[in-house]
Order: sequence, then C-alpha cells, then structure tokens
Amino acid sequence: MSAISSVLLQLCSSGGHMVASRTLYGGTHALLTHFLPRACNITTTFVDICDLEAVKNAIVEGRTKVLYFESMSNPTLTVANIPELSRLAHDKGTMVVVDNTFAPMVLSPARLGADVVVHSISKFISGGADIIAGAVCGPASLVNSMMDLHQGALMLLGPTMNAKVAFELSERIPHLGLRMKEHCRRAMEYAIRMKKLGLRVIYPGLEDHPQHELLKLMANKEYGFGGLLCVDMESEERANRLMHHLQNYTQFGFMAVSLGYYETLMSCSGSSTSSEMNDEEKALAGISPGLVRMSVGYLGTLEQKWSQLERALSRMQLDSTLFNKN
Repeated sequence: MSAISSVLLQLCSSGGHMVASRTLYGGTHALLTHFLPRACNITTTFVDICDLEAVKNAIVEGRTKVLYFESMSNPTLTVANIPELSRLAHDKGTMVVVDNTFAPMVLSPARLGADVVVHSISKFISGGADIIAGAVCGPASLVNSMMDLHQGALMLLGPTMNAKVAFELSERIPHLGLRMKEHCRRAMEYAIRMKKLGLRVIYPGLEDHPQHELLKLMANKEYGFGGLLCVDMESEERANRLMHHLQNYTQFGFMAVSLGYYETLMSCSGSSTSSEMNDEEKALAGISPGLVRMSVGYLGTLEQKWSQLERALSRMQLDSTLFNKN
C-alpha cells in the first residue's frame, strides 16, 4: 500500500482526478474512495475496466492525472487490456499505473504500455509470506522526483525498505521464474479438474474465461496463466465450510489472506480482502459472497494435494446445486 499511495500522491496534487477499475484490492479501493478525497482532495471515478468506451469517457483531458488498474484483478481475476488502456490514457495525456501483484513473470505491463508498475513484494516475489514490502517500477524521472528532498513522497513519508529485507529479496528473485511456473502449472491443472467436477471455477487459463484469448496475446510465454484461481460457492457459509474442510481435515492448505506462498492459501474475499467495500461496490466488482480465492502452492506432489482436495469435497457432501449438471 505504501508503494501505491506514494506513487499516486506523487502524480496527483490537491484537486486532482483519477480513473480506476472498480475491481481492486479492498485496501486500494478504500484509499481511493475514502482517504484520498478526505485528506488530499483527490477524487476517483470508478469504471468497468473491460469497457474501453467507459474508460475513455471517464478520462478528462487536462484533469485526469492517472488511470489505475490491476493487471489481473483481485479477487475476480479479470484481465485488463493493458496495451489498449495505455493507448487510451496516453492519447489524453494521462499516466498509467498498473498493479501487477497477481502476475509477476506472467505479464510485463511496462512492455505493454504502462508508465508505472507497482508490486506487493510480500506475495509471489517474496514467496515466503514472511516479508512486508512493496515496489515501484517506473522511469528514472518519477523515481527521482519521489526521492526529492522537498517534494518527494518517498523521501518525506518514509516508506523505505529495510536494507536487510532488500538483501533477502535479492536472493529470492533469481528463482521467481521457476516458482511462478509451478504455481501456474498447478493452478491450471486444478482448474481443469475442478471444472470437470462441476464446480464454478474462475481461472484465466480456462477457455471459457472472458479474457482468456487476451491473456494469451499479452502473456510471456512458458509462464502460464497465473497462480490464483477462484471457486464460487455461492454463499459465505458454504465458502467457509469448504475452507474449513480443506484446512482442518485434509491439510490441503491454510485459510489466510496472503498469496504467493509455497503452501496453498485460501480466503473468502468478500469478508476478508474486499471487506472494505460495501455490498453495492462488491456487486459491481463481481465479488459474490461465496467467492473463494485460492493461491495455489507447490508443496508436495500435485497428485497428493489433489487427493486432499477431493477428500474435502467428499466430506462436505456438497448440495447438488453447487455443481453444474453434466
């Protein structure tokens, strides 16, 4: 969050305007909806990031300073058309800031047209769920301005990474590519198998995902379609029951709001990472009450973990309405 807030405060002054996707991490949504308008007089227009015409109409030339979105949205896994969105924004003199936390290695937003890319390093890049850190990746002019002694958001607000943490991260980045390949490989396999069972699965690697072909065009080859998938259990009670069985009876994974760990982590997004949003905002973002977000780990063999997932589903004795009839 410090990476996101520092960038936005550097690019926008009091009275500034931004356009953002209406499907964002809950903390980011709260920052744009509540904190920035109150504390900084910076307002945001939220749009369906897949509706390019709506995005174009929301950007006011000369006033809108930033177009902000996630490359792969949290938690709905909507994939943004980065090249086209960047073109629309640049045509009106607006900077493009992309959160690529969900898709390191899979997508390279800067190569696709984004001006600034932010990451929660705590997730896939760290890989150990033991570090809190963020990163701002952008042109030298922006980074230097953020470090300015008199006007720099990083210099004056102080969200500077501890040197020891930075060193530890430098030791993990070389094997990020290998880790991401395995996260993505297993997520794809689980998504295919879960869909065959009749579960309502959301995963960009499945051909029925609305942005499947778009992601294929933008993605870096050999890294798959991302390490997260979602299962819609329709209600929060059913979502919690599924996660309870997966954690406590079969040890498939853990209930946790983080992601990118070597263990599988699960959360019911509507009541956790998106809890800052009200019911109307969650509905507009496509976040159902029973949406379970799974960050697929790589501990153990794929078949061992799949067996654990199957046993949890059997134990639940799921109501037939949760499954599509074949």
